[in-house]
Amino acid sequence: MRTALVVGTGLIGTSVALALRGRGVQVYLADHDPDQAETAAALGAGTAAEPPGPVDLAVVAVPPAHVATALAAVIRRGAARAYLDVASVKGGPRRELEAMGCDLTAYLGTHPMAGKERSGPLAATADLFEGRPWVLTPAEGGDTEVLNLALELVALCRAVPVVMEAEAHDRAVALVSHTPQLVSSLVAARLQDADETAVRLCGQGIRDVTRIAGSAPRMWMDILAANPGPVADVLGEVSADLEQTVRALRALQAADEDKRAEGARGVEDVLVRGNAGRERVPGKHGAAPAAYEIVAVHIGDQPGELARIFSDAGRAAVNIEDVRIEHATGQQAGFIQLMVEPQAAPILMAELRERGWSIRQ
Repeated sequence: MRTALVVGTGLIGTSVALALRGRGVQVYLADHDPDQAETAAALGAGTAAEPPGPVDLAVVAVPPAHVATALAAVIRRGAARAYLDVASVKGGPRRELEAMGCDLTAYLGTHPMAGKERSGPLAATADLFEGRPWVLTPAEGGDTEVLNLALELVALCRAVPVVMEAEAHDRAVALVSHTPQLVSSLVAARLQDADETAVRLCGQGIRDVTRIAGSAPRMWMDILAANPGPVADVLGEVSADLEQTVRALRALQAADEDKRAEGARGVEDVLVRGNAGRERVPGKHGAAPAAYEIVAVHIGDQPGELARIFSDAGRAAVNIEDVRIEHATGQQAGFIQLMVEPQAAPILMAELRERGWSIRQ
């Protein structure tokens, strides 16, 4: 691949463009908002000029509701040898394109499983897709060259290709992406009118659960409107579990010992099933989940503290697998949780203590 056209310069489109530019591909940028395309170009994602002729690959990175229209426009003008979209829903756009009478032999629907709470070109990074699954949904009659170009794009973005049927993809993302967004928003919505004293008690647990509730509502309305049925199906199952859990919790308040025991079994059941489901979530770079040891270090809220602790951890030759920061309520301090392989934890703790860090036991 030597040339590419990226239509839509938001987070995903600009990140694709940055990754391709970093691998030497000439990238042309287009957006319904010329200022946004110019912003992406200023970040080094390519040029906002018109390509002089057909490019090797056109990547359409617009909201699901506009994918079919944008794709039809570039297909009909012969803008590229091959056409992809990166929308989070796959079945609907293809059906719309078929209804428009478009020739889809040079088209393949894809979806990189990556993102951020922030949107727009300023949030984009060239490494956004590194190690992340990138779903490809080839249809019967598709051109092999198109699939090869799609695989080349995934490789250039250092993602991991996953081949699925479009409808299976839509059911899967309803479970692992779209429903979690709504559940996070539902929990966060409880805080809107909560008493201020309750909100001040927020700790890491509520921050973890509500993190993605900070995503742009308009963007998620576009996504959910394109995949409402599968999301409603998953939420229906969650709703049934919630009703059972509510009944179990009410039973724990009963005077009757047998009812309390039944309630305890009901609550424990959902917690145990939650443990089992959590263990199936892939770990780093999509590998099997790993059990890490947490080294919790007291850290002040001063400039340079994070850089200093990472530098000191590096001197111990220990690889930090993951990081979380737990802020202390009402204090300019907190704990940084460094997740490492179990055998590396004693080495890291000894090195950090020697350099004056306070370790939480």
